[in-house]
Amino acid sequence: MAKEAADKITPDLFQAEKRPGRPRTNPLPREQQLRLNKRRQLQRDKAKGLRRVELKLADELYNALTEQAEAQGISRSTLIENLIMKGMRTK
Repeated sequence: MAKEAADKITPDLFQAEKRPGRPRTNPLPREQQLRLNKRRQLQRDKAKGLRRVELKLADELYNALTEQAEAQGISRSTLIENLIMKGMRTK
């Protein structure tokens, strides 16, 4: 039986063919990968002595913090931490 070029159903005839795309590097589904990565991130933060704090800001303040952080070349989180430390020193 000859191999038809358009026949992609018979897998044994196409095992040697390279398929386009990135090979699968992680056996876990993406959802589990994300959960595991988040858990590892929390463990790294805890080992560094970091604690999570959440707050809500007005859009104007958020944008101003983002612009200032970009101008200084630091992350917004680092900028907020610096501002809090500076405010605590002045008291």
